[in-house]
Amino acid sequence: MLSLERLRPDHAEALLAFEEANRAYFARAVPDRGDAYFADFPARHAALLAEQAAGTCHFHLILDPAGTLLGRLNLVDVEGGGAELGYRVGEAAAGRGVATAAVAEACRLAATAYGLTSLTAVTTLDNAASAAVLTRNAFTVVGRLTIDDRPALRFRRHLADGG
Repeated sequence: MLSLERLRPDHAEALLAFEEANRAYFARAVPDRGDAYFADFPARHAALLAEQAAGTCHFHLILDPAGTLLGRLNLVDVEGGGAELGYRVGEAAAGRGVATAAVAEACRLAATAYGLTSLTAVTTLDNAASAAVLTRNAFTVVGRLTIDDRPALRFRRHLADGG
C-alpha cells in the first residue's frame, strides 16, 4: 500500500534525484521544467515549503511501503474550500495503479485533513492515462481548454466527508 507524505525540508535530496531521473520521461507528456528548475532546486524547495506553511498549497510525496519515492502529488491554489490537484508518477511506477491510488488518498486527505469540499484537475487530451486516473476517482469533465497549444479537459470532483 502506498502513502502520501507531506513535503518536508529533508525530502529535498530525494525529490531532486526523482525529478532528474524522470526528466525525459515527464517531458514526453508535459512541458519540461527547464534547467533553471534543477539548478535552483534548493530555493524552489524552500519556496514550496513556505507556500505549504502559508496554507495555500499541500505538497506530498507518493511512497511505497519501503519508503521509495514513486511520485508526487500536490493540492495547489487552496481557496474557498477547493484546490487544484496535480500529480506525476515516475516511469518505474507507471501503469501499476500508483496514480489512481494516490489520487484516491488525496481526495480522502483533502476532505478530512484539509477541510476541502472540491478538487479540480486538468489534463491534455493526449494524456489518456491521466484522464483515466481522474475518471476512476469520480472526477467528471466540466470544461475544455488549451494548454501549450494542446487541447485539454478540466475535471472536478465534489468531496464528501472522507473524500
